[in-house]
Amino acid sequence: MSSVIASTRFSVLDRSRTREGHDGPSALRDTVRFARELGALGYHRVWVSEHHGVPGVAGSAPTVLAAAVAAATRTIRVGTGGVMLPNHQPLVVAEQFGVLESLFPGRIDMGLGRSVGFTGGVRKALGRDKDDADDFAAQLAALLDFFRGTSTTGVRARPSDGLTVPPFVLAMGEGATIAAEAGLPMVIGDLRNREKMLRGIDRYRATFRPSAWAGEPYVVVSGTIAVAGSPEAAHRLLIPEAWSMAYSRTHGTFPPLPPSERVEALTMTTKERDFYESGLRGHIAGTEDQVADGLETLIKESGAQEVLVTTSSYDREGLLESYRGLARVAGLRRA
Repeated sequence: MSSVIASTRFSVLDRSRTREGHDGPSALRDTVRFARELGALGYHRVWVSEHHGVPGVAGSAPTVLAAAVAAATRTIRVGTGGVMLPNHQPLVVAEQFGVLESLFPGRIDMGLGRSVGFTGGVRKALGRDKDDADDFAAQLAALLDFFRGTSTTGVRARPSDGLTVPPFVLAMGEGATIAAEAGLPMVIGDLRNREKMLRGIDRYRATFRPSAWAGEPYVVVSGTIAVAGSPEAAHRLLIPEAWSMAYSRTHGTFPPLPPSERVEALTMTTKERDFYESGLRGHIAGTEDQVADGLETLIKESGAQEVLVTTSSYDREGLLESYRGLARVAGLRRA
């Protein structure tokens, strides 16, 4: 095994993707079950996401789901990838993570993003608009102040005040600069646009300011990775998500994941086919040896300390086998 890979942490973001023929509650239960498996395999952390009004995603309340995941696991770190801070008041977010850290001390991560909703209807329902993302840096600072007891409001967040919950910034757009100026670890993707990702990492490292939260840059690269017994089997794991993304780009809604065989039988428009085929390119997928080669290149190019795997598929058992294969590639030790 490569020493580069062996020195890298591996973690997972599970977005509680719904599947055709399965409801949202079953997707949430799948996430909790999946987290137990990932913990046993030796992954460093498992994160859950925040999406509102999206038919294809059941994970709408990440701190609630994180509590269920933490309660069902013993050693793996648990967090959010992420809480979309513009959707919430910083005090409430601080309180929620303070409760999580109090119940599961030393295991909670606070991944934070700046998105404000998938559609205009969702933003209206949240009482937000696109411009709210522009205040992310100030919202982030206000949130962190509650943990250090330095909020300009004079309010002391309970039970967060004095607790340490590691914050991470999800770098989308200006996120890399905000993470660097705040002195926080950064999560950046995606693997399909490697040059853009590497530019963001370079900018982050060049402008990083040490803080009470992190003394030096910490980079987490995120993206889709699929491991199987053959390149063809790994490719099939990617098909449902590629089609779901293509459908969202052409129909304006993000649907549940379909089985690979149904997608392969579809007659697509030229536009759909272009988006679909684009969605299949640029990921790290294949046999264990092929994935090991791809990971070694990625880690050397990016200098990342951690890889956050974001793969989704209709075939949950196939996805679990993929994570088992990746655990072997990474040399993870079973808990």
